[in-house]
Amino acid sequence: MTTTASSTALADLKRRLNLVSDLSAAGGLMNWDQETQMPKDAARVRGLQMASLAGLQHELFTGDETKNLLEAAEQQGAQSEIDADLLRVTRRDFDKATKLPTAFVEELVQAQNEAHHAWIKARADSDFAHFAPFLQHNLDLTRRYAELIGYDEHPYDALLDDYEPGMKTAQVREIFADLRERTLPLLKKIVAAGDAGDYGVLSRPFPAAAQREFSLKVAEEAFGLLPSFSRLDISAHPFQTNFSADDLRITTRFDEQYFPMSLFGTWHETGHAMYEHGVSRELERTPLSRGASLGVHESQSRMFENLLGRSRTFWRRYFDEFAEAAPDVAAGQDAEAIYRAVNRVEPSLIRVEADEVTYNFHIMLRFELELSLMEGQLTVADLPAAWNAKMQEYIGLTPPNDAEGVLQDVHWSAGLIGYFPTYTLGNLLSVQLLDAARQDSQIAAATDRADYAPLREWLRVNVHQYGRRRTPGQIVEGATGQALSADAYVKYLHEKYGDIYGLE
Repeated sequence: MTTTASSTALADLKRRLNLVSDLSAAGGLMNWDQETQMPKDAARVRGLQMASLAGLQHELFTGDETKNLLEAAEQQGAQSEIDADLLRVTRRDFDKATKLPTAFVEELVQAQNEAHHAWIKARADSDFAHFAPFLQHNLDLTRRYAELIGYDEHPYDALLDDYEPGMKTAQVREIFADLRERTLPLLKKIVAAGDAGDYGVLSRPFPAAAQREFSLKVAEEAFGLLPSFSRLDISAHPFQTNFSADDLRITTRFDEQYFPMSLFGTWHETGHAMYEHGVSRELERTPLSRGASLGVHESQSRMFENLLGRSRTFWRRYFDEFAEAAPDVAAGQDAEAIYRAVNRVEPSLIRVEADEVTYNFHIMLRFELELSLMEGQLTVADLPAAWNAKMQEYIGLTPPNDAEGVLQDVHWSAGLIGYFPTYTLGNLLSVQLLDAARQDSQIAAATDRADYAPLREWLRVNVHQYGRRRTPGQIVEGATGQALSADAYVKYLHEKYGDIYGLE
């Protein structure tokens, strides 16, 4: 049997993409170690090492050999649907990557690493001035990145496209305006209604070791996260990363006087991990082996954290085990009391601790500030004051310090401008997907008794398995039969919180 030159090109291209993927995994592992295990004095050299790896990966992917192999494989034509998708996505990634000089990529990674460690210190000291020059460098590089990549309407489009392919700034503005109009009146009604439960239970003592044990038990039993392919560590800001579909790392943080931080943070990252675990093994070590977008990714984490983990049926199912793990918290309480407590709606300073009703206002704030920074209407030096003003406008609170204000998120230290809108897009999609899944009466009955195995399988079949083979729009329409919309999410908020707070 002979092999043609063109078929060899596709095989050789796949091998080259495998190597690019392996270098990316090595860099990711170094980053995970930096966040969880690495001695702090190692930061300077680790940044150089990560920059070198990123440079090698970029050169390998954008080199002439990749270009020639990709062109030869495209000329031959794909022999399968997966190969067609691989060529399409590789071409998209290649065309973008070749616009970036290797030296620029290395500078970007090094700057982000330095900014990250500056952010950690600045946040600990509540000292924005320490972080400001590093943020300015990241912003300058981000503006240059947008110019190198190119855009038709707004420089922010070039950034948004990295996280939510095909989405435009104008679309985000429209979605956010609609959501603001339909949820701000609900928030005002809830605040006026007063307390709907005993919120003091949230600050009762719950030892960190017991929190870890209970949260992992639920992650495994309810959500399918097994220790054979995952692990949980502690980091300053919770995140999920993976180096294959069977090597998943999640992190959380603990507060023994506020258990929702770790429980819901762990289940949030579990949702991300289970998405990556569900990607077809046929796509391993290729550009297809990641989630379709960060919005689709966030729909999975918010579904596990909120739609399931904060549901009444969940707490009816797991209250007894929760009480065993946290007797001081559960004393004198029942499932309904804990359900009401963990669904407290209260304007607060910290995004990751925000309730479902106020959360999206935190995202709108960041989106608007990012646009102003990119457009040059806002300077880095003026960012803390602008942040505080927006917080007062949207949330009704002014941060007492920068640690609880402008320094609270890790994203800008990592150069992730354009990322925040995907959180709200994920919120909208989470409800839309769950509603679609529950059209199956067996899935609806199972979720009503907190059995999520049938739902997980539906998500694997309709969302997870495709990786990047389908665009976000194709995922949404294929799974739900309609385009992304805020309708299901707004209905969910009004029904759930109308019930909890006794609203008409």
